Amino acid sequence: MYRRHLLGATAGLAAATALPRFAIGQGTGGSAARVLKFVPQADLAVADPIITTAYVTRNHSYLIWDTLYGFDEDYKPQPQMVQGHVVEENGRRVTMTLRDGLKFHDGEPVRARDCVASIQRWAKRDALGQVMMTVVDELSAPDDKTILFRLKQPFPLLFEALGKPSTPVCFMMPERLAKTDATTAVKEMIGSGPFRFKPDERVPGARVVYERFADYVPRADGPVSWTAGPKKVNFDRIEWHVMPDAATAANALQNGEVDWWEQPPGDLQALLRRNRNVNLEIQDPTGLMGMARFNHLHPPFNNPAIRRALLGAVSQADFMTAVIGTDKSLWREGVGVFPPDTPLATDAGMEVLTSRRDYDKVKADLAAAGYKGEKVVLIAASDFPSLNALAQVGHDMLKKCGLNVEFVSTDWGSVVQRRASKEPPEKGGWSMFFTFWAGVDMFNPGVQQALRGNGQSAWFGWPTAPRLEELRNAWFEAPDLEAQKAIARDIQLQAFQDVPYLPCGQYFQAWAYRRNLTGVLKGLPMFWNVQRNA
Repeated sequence: MYRRHLLGATAGLAAATALPRFAIGQGTGGSAARVLKFVPQADLAVADPIITTAYVTRNHSYLIWDTLYGFDEDYKPQPQMVQGHVVEENGRRVTMTLRDGLKFHDGEPVRARDCVASIQRWAKRDALGQVMMTVVDELSAPDDKTILFRLKQPFPLLFEALGKPSTPVCFMMPERLAKTDATTAVKEMIGSGPFRFKPDERVPGARVVYERFADYVPRADGPVSWTAGPKKVNFDRIEWHVMPDAATAANALQNGEVDWWEQPPGDLQALLRRNRNVNLEIQDPTGLMGMARFNHLHPPFNNPAIRRALLGAVSQADFMTAVIGTDKSLWREGVGVFPPDTPLATDAGMEVLTSRRDYDKVKADLAAAGYKGEKVVLIAASDFPSLNALAQVGHDMLKKCGLNVEFVSTDWGSVVQRRASKEPPEKGGWSMFFTFWAGVDMFNPGVQQALRGNGQSAWFGWPTAPRLEELRNAWFEAPDLEAQKAIARDIQLQAFQDVPYLPCGQYFQAWAYRRNLTGVLKGLPMFWNVQRNA
């Protein structure tokens, strides 16, 4: 019932109109062999990585900006822009030294004061950064190469916070840009990373272009792993070609018109696997966690009892089947607030999601909670197949529950912009949207943005949940893993009371890329280390 029928059959794909060659073949500079063409999950609607948690923005930003630390495949922080660090005074003084040769795209050297300003701006928006700053007595730049942290108490997650790939990422910007208010987008894409942004070639809804930054100096040491290690570039240009139509993207990949497709839907993966020139791999073992996010500021979802009632309507199997298909090796149900098979995953309270689904009971619970027919504005990304699938199932679910739903289908960029509005739904705001978070972004309460209950400072939806915040603070102070696990159980139980979001299951997304590409890194779509064989 919920499967997306993008194609009637394999023949339908063969008959689909191929993308005109000139549409993606044009461009300047370098031979075709030195250009990598990539189909991102969606268009780049917001370019500043600090004011949004959108993954397409995060991926774009790793091309342009660099980080003080990177994460390896074991989820451990490794020095990136810093040559190293020294920890003194029982962990209360941390000195980081920038490595030589760092330069911004405008020709200016990267200075410690740039990094200090970047950290401060990022920390205003990031869940872990906010906690970090509560223990910072001083963050300063004694000289151009030195970043100094003086802490009230040791903060063991300092390097993880500065290097984590979960959004928002702590990217290093020039001081003049980093002093921009944390809620206002920067006006220039001046980075410190291996590629330069080409605003003159940007075509909204169609194309984003980056060119190799000749003055970028990669690390000289360390293994290349996820976002850590030497970022050696083998292409002169990276072109992102936005293709909301899956058939068009599949044709382009099979014909060699593009090199790499970030999110081929489950409907097409079997077909692509039969093409000897295409490789499909699941590169992120943490998977993607689906959720329905409520707006807690306005009726009806400012009422926790109404949110709790909807837990009884969620069929994670329906959501995941719609997203990726019937192959159960590619998805999981019975998923709580932490990713399965990770240290904090727990079965506490899971009966609210795994018991028999009963819409009559949900309707009765909604009535008892005080639902009186208020409109629910569900905003959905029509050009983002996995999110559109979630929204379609969610729309059906809400209607079966008897809710008065206005389904607003638009592009992902518009969803990203609209979800930032705190206006009432009838004045251009919203009531619910669907999204995914990578499992690595939901490992624990320190990085999981959607679990924050700090009101106006929380992630989009802005829940106020004092008990969740208390438990989160206790988790930071837990002396060992067993104590953290015990608190994680309490957090999940409390989340099923406060219901900051509805968990919709977990799935594993394969990337599809031409077999002549080698060096594709696991984790995120990274564009260094990749090369094309003849």
